[in-house]
Parts: sequence; C-alpha cells; structure tokens
Amino acid sequence: MDLASILGLATAIAAIIIALTLEGNSLTSLINLPAIIIILGGTIGATAFSYPLRELTRVPGLLGQVFQDNHADFENIVNTLVDLAETARREGLLALESRAQQFSDPLLRHGLSFAVDGIDPEEIRRIMENEIMRRQQDYKTGAGIFETAGGYAPTMGIIGTVIGLVHVLSNISDTTKLAAAIAVAFLATLYGIASANIIWLPMAAKLKTRAGEKMVVDQIIMEGILGIVQGKNPRLIRRELGILAEIETSGEV
Repeated sequence: MDLASILGLATAIAAIIIALTLEGNSLTSLINLPAIIIILGGTIGATAFSYPLRELTRVPGLLGQVFQDNHADFENIVNTLVDLAETARREGLLALESRAQQFSDPLLRHGLSFAVDGIDPEEIRRIMENEIMRRQQDYKTGAGIFETAGGYAPTMGIIGTVIGLVHVLSNISDTTKLAAAIAVAFLATLYGIASANIIWLPMAAKLKTRAGEKMVVDQIIMEGILGIVQGKNPRLIRRELGILAEIETSGEV
C-alpha cells in the first residue's frame, strides 16, 4: 500500500473530526444518513452519467493505482534493458525471444518481439509511441473521472442542504429547535465539500502523478529497445537511459 496516500487521507479526516469536536460537537451529531446517501449516490450517479460504461469499469483498477505502492524503479528498469542489450550483443537479437515473455509490462514485451522480428527502428518507434499515448490517455481519463466526481460533490452537498432546509422550514412546530435543525441540514454541504477535497480531487492528482512516472518508464523502455535494435554499446545505452531518467524526473522535459 502507498503509505503517503493512506496517511494523507487519514490525516485530512482526522483534522476535520478533531476540529469539529473541539468546537463542542459530538461525533454522533455529525452523522446524517440521508445527507450521506444524497452526496454519495448523487456524486456517483452524476459521474457515471458523464462517462461511457467501458471507462467506468476501470474505476476499481484505478483505485488500486491510487493506493498501491508501485513507484517506478528507474535503476532496475535501466539495468534490465542494459542486460538485454548485452545478451543481444553476445548472442544476437533472436536470443531475446525467449526472454520477452518473462516481463509483465506489455510495452517491454511487445518491443522485444518487434526487435526479434527485425522491424525497422522507425516503425518500432511509431508503434511504441502510439502505445505510450494510449496508456497516457487511460490515466488521463481515470484522473478525469475523479475530477468530475470532485466537481459534482459540492453541488450535491448544496442540493442536500436545500432539501434539508425545505424539510425543516415546512415542519416548524418548535422554533427553539430551528437553529439545531438548520445546522443538521448544513451537514450535507460539509460532506460534499469535504469529500471533494479529501477524496475525489486528491485521487485525481495521484493518478496524474502516476501517469508522469509511467511516461518516464515507457520512454526509457522505448529508447532502450531502439538502442538494442540499432546495436548500440550497452554502456552507451546505460548512459543515455540514465540521463533520460534524470532529465524526465527533474521535470526539465
């Protein structure tokens, strides 16, 4: 699990609860089931309405991307590609065919297959760049889903508050309880704003970060495969890929 995601979410929730209790509110007074149903149901429903089903089916996997500790190990990736380059230099490109299936990353697997099949380097670059663009689009769409939810949630909170106020004002029997009833109605607004800013929008931001890391990894894989196909010296490949990783991660490109 990604410790930063877990700690960040827990800290944000704890800060809100502690602040509210310091103001004299009990935890039970902060729970309003109808408001929770409106916020969650309304946000999820409106977000689902905004995207095709094929994109929504990816949400469980996207949640895994948010909370899994799957940061890219650039050094290991570079070492793997250099090792493949050394194998190709000693035994030829065909020796990579048996090794291609050892890797779980489809881009690396397919790139090695292209190299073994003797496809022109420029054609390999074109194919791999298209695949990288597609993978980035998947992350972009995933982040967009959570950003959309973050946009709807506060509005659903306002809707929940309005519904609560309508109910309160249409059933006034004891004016001394009016202020407390209005306060309960405003819990929906709290839920909406809080869920947007400590759940949905941070998830979108995390996916964008994952996309940036994945872009660096994919660029390294592509350049490594092309270096192998072109018969570059493994030491030169290591240097080029190392520089690429440093430049990409520093944000200079």
